[in-house]
Amino acid sequence: MTPNLPQGPIGVFDSGYGGLTILHQMRSLLPQYDYLYLGDNARAPYGPRSFDVVYQFTREAVVKLFSLGCHLVILACNTASAKALRTIQQNDLPQIDPQRRVLGVIRPTAECIGRITRTRHVGVLATEGTIKSESYVMEINKLWPDVKVTGVACPLWVPLIENNEYDTPGADYFVKKRMDALMLRDPEIDSVILGCTHYPLLLDKILKYTPRGVKIVPQGEYVAESLRDYLARHPEMDALCAKHGTCRYLTTESAAKFGESARIFMHEPVEVETITLGL
Repeated sequence: MTPNLPQGPIGVFDSGYGGLTILHQMRSLLPQYDYLYLGDNARAPYGPRSFDVVYQFTREAVVKLFSLGCHLVILACNTASAKALRTIQQNDLPQIDPQRRVLGVIRPTAECIGRITRTRHVGVLATEGTIKSESYVMEINKLWPDVKVTGVACPLWVPLIENNEYDTPGADYFVKKRMDALMLRDPEIDSVILGCTHYPLLLDKILKYTPRGVKIVPQGEYVAESLRDYLARHPEMDALCAKHGTCRYLTTESAAKFGESARIFMHEPVEVETITLGL
C-alpha cells in the first residue's frame, strides 16, 4: 500500500451516456464508493472514429480524471476499451504513474460468457468500431478457445438512444434487422453480448426479437462484479478509493442537456459540470 496519497473517487469514462448503465450497476453493487463520471459528449460517438483518434480522446479523458484525484479509471465504453485500453495500460501508465490503473469492460464480459453459453456459439452486437477491432473475439478466445464468436455492427442503435427514440415503434425495425442478421450468420448462437453500454436501453425491444432460448447478456452487472472482485484482490487500490457514497458528473457538452439525458439512465436527477478536453 502506498502511504500518504489522498483518496480519490473511482473514475468512470464513456464517450457519451452509455457508460451510465455501467455506473448505475456499480453504484447499486458498491454504493459506499465515490464515483466521478466523465462523458465526452461533445465528441461522441466514438464508434465510427479511427483507432488513433479514439486513443487520443480516451487518453485525454484518463489524464483529466487522474488530475481530479482518481487512482482507478474504468473505461465504461466498449469502443474505448477496444481501441485504446491496451495502449494506455502498456505505454502510457508506466510514464504517467505506474501506481494508477485503467480497466475496461470487454474482459469482464469475456470472462463470464464461457460460463453462460452451452452451445459454445456466442453473438456480439456492438458499434462498428468495436466489431472491426475484433476485441471480443480475441478476449473470449484467449479464455475460451472452443467458443465461436460472431459479431454484427449496429451503427444506428446509439443515435436512436441518444436522440430519445429508443422506445418508439421506429426503433423496432432497426433492432429486428440486426438481431435477424446475427442469427442468420450463426443459428447456433445461444448467448448474445450487448457490446455497447447504450444497448440496455433497447433491452425490451431486443428481447422482443430474440429467438426463444437465446440469452441476452448486458454488461453492467458483470463489470460491477468484476470491479468488486478487483478491489478485493487489490487492497492497496481499495485503500486509495474514497468511500463517502458520492457521485459527480462531468461532460464536454451542455450540462443541462447531459443532465436531462442522464436522468433516463440513472433514474434520479444529477448535477453536472461542463469541462473541456484536448486543446
